[in-house]
Amino acid sequence: MITVRDAVPEDAGRLLEIYDYYVRNTAISFEWETPSLEEFRGRMERTMRRYPYLVVLEDGRIEGYACAGPFVGRAAYDWCCELTIYLDPAARKRGLGRALYGALEEALGAMGVLNLYACVGLPEKNDEYLTANSAEFHAHMGYRTVGTFRRCGRKFGRWYHMVWMEKVIGTHGDSQAPVRSYTEARNEPWTTTSS
Repeated sequence: MITVRDAVPEDAGRLLEIYDYYVRNTAISFEWETPSLEEFRGRMERTMRRYPYLVVLEDGRIEGYACAGPFVGRAAYDWCCELTIYLDPAARKRGLGRALYGALEEALGAMGVLNLYACVGLPEKNDEYLTANSAEFHAHMGYRTVGTFRRCGRKFGRWYHMVWMEKVIGTHGDSQAPVRSYTEARNEPWTTTSS
């Protein structure tokens, strides 16, 4: 059974365990060092003040997380969000990423967010640290590449590209309602279950 729910600060240890793999072993994250548990929990709490931070569980075990954050951070960009997703490496290819992103998109749509952006590392050719899988996942979820930064990230002694991918989930009007916080937009904490 797959369940998606709101993250809580107490999930930080498991989420950091998932993230640590990507920092230490891949160029999916361009961070070179894994943050401390305290720093990671602080990042979660800052995000949760305004945006959704969701976890996916399979048979009761947290197997991944996804969250949204501000895009650029200026008021004119309020209707845009940058998304992040990480799954336990052993939990990929089972529909968990689709469930997480689907729930995140629904939550952001309820807030009034219109444009979603993903910043994705991309190799010149697949290697042991980075493949095109993340870009392919986003394309499968309806994102399209809107910008490419060539050889802008360096990790493990190699240069990697970064692409911005975009998905529009709402209608842009001449008179646009302000974006609400996640807390204001939801009636109760987020939980969804599928089998």
